[in-house]
Amino acid sequence: MREEPPDGKAAHPWDLLERTAVFGEQVVRFSKRVPRDPTNNRLIDQFVGAGTSIGGNYCEANESVSKKDFHYSISRCIKEAKETKFFLRMLAAAEPPLAEEARPIYREAHELLCIFASIRKKRAAQRE
Repeated sequence: MREEPPDGKAAHPWDLLERTAVFGEQVVRFSKRVPRDPTNNRLIDQFVGAGTSIGGNYCEANESVSKKDFHYSISRCIKEAKETKFFLRMLAAAEPPLAEEARPIYREAHELLCIFASIRKKRAAQRE
């Protein structure tokens, strides 16, 4: 379920709203492949919560009412990306057969982390 751009063209490849939404979808799909047990249930819940919150926090940042509000929301994106990487690592440790499938998701979480860190740094420099 995606909104198509009004002119019918594909979304720009660097559209962070779309990129974080697609990432969240990947997180959800991967989580459904992880076998359920008491340990994995907790890891899955944390992983899905963090992985899908990145996009939600970015949406919030785009609607921020002040520079301080924007900085806070972007910082939340960074924290959620770090948390996503951590819980994905724990899931891969708990389910080694899924480790290879987890790698591209881990890489994307890391790239998003770097992007949001760069945004925060540039915005902070503009405030000075």
